[in-house]
Amino acid sequence: MESRQFLQQALAEVEAWERDQNDLWFWEKLGRLPFVWLDKITPNFVREKLGTAVDEMAAFLETGGTYLVQDKAIYSKFRPRLEGLGAEMPQAEDVAGAPLVLMDEIARNLTESRAAFATVQGATTGIGGIFTLAIDIPLLLGTSLKILQEMALCYGYRPEEKRERLFVVKCLQFASSDIVGKKAILAELSRFDEPAAQKDVIAQLQGWREVVVTYTENFGWKKLFQMVPIAGILFGAYLNRSTVQDVAEAGRMLYRKRRILERLRAQQGAAD
Repeated sequence: MESRQFLQQALAEVEAWERDQNDLWFWEKLGRLPFVWLDKITPNFVREKLGTAVDEMAAFLETGGTYLVQDKAIYSKFRPRLEGLGAEMPQAEDVAGAPLVLMDEIARNLTESRAAFATVQGATTGIGGIFTLAIDIPLLLGTSLKILQEMALCYGYRPEEKRERLFVVKCLQFASSDIVGKKAILAELSRFDEPAAQKDVIAQLQGWREVVVTYTENFGWKKLFQMVPIAGILFGAYLNRSTVQDVAEAGRMLYRKRRILERLRAQQGAAD
């Protein structure tokens, strides 16, 4: 297991990343301005797709819906690298005890893989401009939810548990929030595993529909470019890739921090 010094250094890296998120405020605000105009000209069938995305998010929180990922596909990536397993499939507790560097490596590889998929997806849905934009938004939302669950599995957490799906939605909310929202979410998530704070976190997520609204608003000026037929191929490919990378990075860092803090608490408890 990692030394306390190693874990503290890893924690400092995550905290430095958290501070860097403050620099995104201007671009996030700018990005939402055109969405007000875009909303006025959005056809009804696009609005219906957005409504479907809201309903799917509700299903995800309750049961996992169609977005719940299979843990075996992720756990199998750990099998060749974990000692003492032989031919057996790793379980959640095996992954939770894996070295942090191995967790990070697999999480980064998954991020690149899903970003590549999002690139193709964005290019495909960019062909028809605003008409295929109706297909793109729910697909991108689904891809984002899946990559966040995969980040959870990489760090030994289980998204089939409802409480963990709440954490996934919080990560999605963080990735698409402005500086004020990011600070509030970081404060909530830093207390997520404290018994006294668990009920508060669940209560704060009762307004989860705002997450979907914020997520779609965050497209703003980005998706305006994708509305242009044919040219939307290039814009869609780039923007979907960057969106998935941002979401995956948020998930990786927030789950990484959570695992580091748990190990530091365990070491402190053992020392006491």
